[in-house]
Amino acid sequence: MLNKINYLFVTIFGIGKIKKIPGSFASLVTTLFLFFLFHILNFSPEIILISIIIIFFISLYSVNIFIKDLNNKDPKEVVIDEFIGQSIPICLYEISHEGAKETSQVLTSYFIMFILFRVFDIVKPYPVSYYDKNFKNSFGVIMDDVVAGLYVVAILVLYMVLNS
Repeated sequence: MLNKINYLFVTIFGIGKIKKIPGSFASLVTTLFLFFLFHILNFSPEIILISIIIIFFISLYSVNIFIKDLNNKDPKEVVIDEFIGQSIPICLYEISHEGAKETSQVLTSYFIMFILFRVFDIVKPYPVSYYDKNFKNSFGVIMDDVVAGLYVVAILVLYMVLNS
């Protein structure tokens, strides 16, 4: 029972079992899910950010359990890391842009964050690649996506600074 719950958690309810590009599907579902939470249900960005931090720590343990007997320490079906990495720029965007926003502006921003995150997660510029190559455990699986998410934040902050 606990193994099944852990499997559903690390694969985000089986999204990780999608044959082609499961990480991109997980990122897309995360983006849509967060849009729903923030703009349909009006959840507080701070509450969501705290939840993501909690999910991060649970993931360190859960992914470790999932990969402990596997030869591949970063299997494609583990996509909770994409959820965490994609959530970082979206949550920080929502915190920094609190208040009423045009839906078209939000959708455009979410789309840009989705694309940028996927690019950084796939290309793996340093230090994303460092965590991917040097930590063959749950920390490495998750941290490369966290850093990819932070790269998105850095690009967006740079864009805002240059356009102000």
